[in-house]
Amino acid sequence: MSFYETYKKLKNVSIQDIFSTITSVEIKKILQKKKLNEFDFIVLLSPAAVPYLDIMAQKAHENTVQQFYKKIELYAPIYISDFCVNQCEYCSFSITQTFKRKKLSLSEIQAEANVLKELGFNHLLILTGESKTHVPISFLKQVIKMLKKQFDSVSIEIQPMDTTEYGDLVASGTDGVTVYQEVYNEETYKKVHVKGPKRNYQYRIDTPERACKAGMVKVNMGVLLGLADWRKEAYYLAMHVNYLQEKYPNTQIGLSFPRIRPNLGEFEPVVNVTDQHLIQMMLAIRLFLPDCNMNLSTRESPTLRDEILPYGVTNMSAASCTAVGGYVSQSQTKTVNHQFDISDVRSVEEIVTMLKHKGYQPI
Repeated sequence: MSFYETYKKLKNVSIQDIFSTITSVEIKKILQKKKLNEFDFIVLLSPAAVPYLDIMAQKAHENTVQQFYKKIELYAPIYISDFCVNQCEYCSFSITQTFKRKKLSLSEIQAEANVLKELGFNHLLILTGESKTHVPISFLKQVIKMLKKQFDSVSIEIQPMDTTEYGDLVASGTDGVTVYQEVYNEETYKKVHVKGPKRNYQYRIDTPERACKAGMVKVNMGVLLGLADWRKEAYYLAMHVNYLQEKYPNTQIGLSFPRIRPNLGEFEPVVNVTDQHLIQMMLAIRLFLPDCNMNLSTRESPTLRDEILPYGVTNMSAASCTAVGGYVSQSQTKTVNHQFDISDVRSVEEIVTMLKHKGYQPI
């Protein structure tokens, strides 16, 4: 049985009904427990749990230090192509956007990688628009083999693939896959993914499992916050991660928490996900999934990233550029198309200084 079948059953769970019955006594009991169950997690997502965020933050910090010590892995994204065959309402790379598209050659990718190597990075995330025509698996294998000569870890965030294709990439040196469901609400998913292969909800939702089956060391997941009720989305996401952790214990499952940022299509969030909402979601997930990696990207502001850091973060991007070829050109102008605007524009040196000042070891 795939997670899609599980999701269809989870849709029948009314978390609002559970929210209406929660008492402060119940929350306090849950916060005394060492291991949380599904019901406990729903309770910590509830509005009734908001007054207990400070206690949740303290427990989340203690759990994270115990599991991961005070180490933060820094990584950088490299965009190698912005060609895409999907029409997604929220994305600057959508096929409906009329800008001059670009795909980097191997030598251009090497030049981008050299910039990041000089900055001290050993962990790369390779990103593309979703177009197998422009970036076939044969090209990706060349890219991975080339970059593995320089970097300890090379992960990908590209179009969903079959298990055999992921297996080929593992054999080439790929050790991680990032794939966001974007939104678990199936009706909303069909509205924002107008056309293209990405419109296939079931194929998308079962992608992380295909990557696990193929032997990926790391699989990173997430939802695009702002497309639907964040509490329900957090519930489905955590249940998805829990499903994979139980079924594939040798795979490191990670989570990201991207909120919608300004984009070329000027798509506005349907739901306002505030800083407090984001923090509550991260704290509840950390307490429910204590051994799950948690990533916080440069989408978020420096102030918020510094504040959330102790609450469960294990991985952070730094000095990111979301345009194809952006590191070499150093172009942040509006004439270059970025997938989304970043918020934390601090240099690697500034991020490292901040981490050390807070007692963390940057990796």
